[in-house]
Amino acid sequence: MKTFVCIKYVPDTSEAEVKLNPDGLTVDDSRFSFDINDADNYAVEESVQIKEAQGGEVTVLSIGPKKSEVMIRMALAKGCDKAMRVEDERMYGHDPLMVAKVLAGAIKGQEFDLVLTGCMASDDWHMSTGVALAEELGVNHASMVNKVEVLDGKVKVNRELEGGLLESVEVELPAVLTIQTGINEPRYAPIKGIRMAQKKELNVVSLDDIGVDPAAVGADASGIELEKLYIPEVVSTAEYLEGEPEEKAEKLATILHKGGLL
Repeated sequence: MKTFVCIKYVPDTSEAEVKLNPDGLTVDDSRFSFDINDADNYAVEESVQIKEAQGGEVTVLSIGPKKSEVMIRMALAKGCDKAMRVEDERMYGHDPLMVAKVLAGAIKGQEFDLVLTGCMASDDWHMSTGVALAEELGVNHASMVNKVEVLDGKVKVNRELEGGLLESVEVELPAVLTIQTGINEPRYAPIKGIRMAQKKELNVVSLDDIGVDPAAVGADASGIELEKLYIPEVVSTAEYLEGEPEEKAEKLATILHKGGLL
């Protein structure tokens, strides 16, 4: 079983204040710490579990700067075998379709059974890259996957649908799966694995190296134009109810009734 797992280097904005640069098109990331996208972490774990059960090889694929290699090495430390990092300023990273074209360019021409991605990116909340990647590769796909069972020439997966529904489908290989958080419990990288990861293959390539025309993945080729970024104004419409419990209950009932909730 030969698997590619695609991971993204994203900022952690949970504790740092988000500020925009003067151009109004970029975020000041000088105060952020960066790490692997949350859903991609589950995809890494799933790829390693599949390798442990079925044998084979896992290749980590990422688009990002040199500093993202720490994240990539951690994936290697958890059991992935080799990695490829694409770095090229000519690609338009705001368009998930352009990202999918670049990932597909890195995978095409290589033998694979599965490509795993996270179901969404925690920085821009795009959910379309994995599906677009399947289209670019010309293979089957399943999205929002929370269970994978490898069968002969296919995989049986459970998909999470709206309203809490689950769907079970069989997908012929090769295929792309976008992995939902909670499908497994991502492992910590062992000290031995971290040491071994430093010796594993990590190729750095450009668009030219993977045969992708820069004009096909640049801003001019994209159907998306980033006009501006802005931080929404925080307003509060909370109403505090004063008085004795009986008075509060009466006021609350009146509010709910007026709001059409009773």
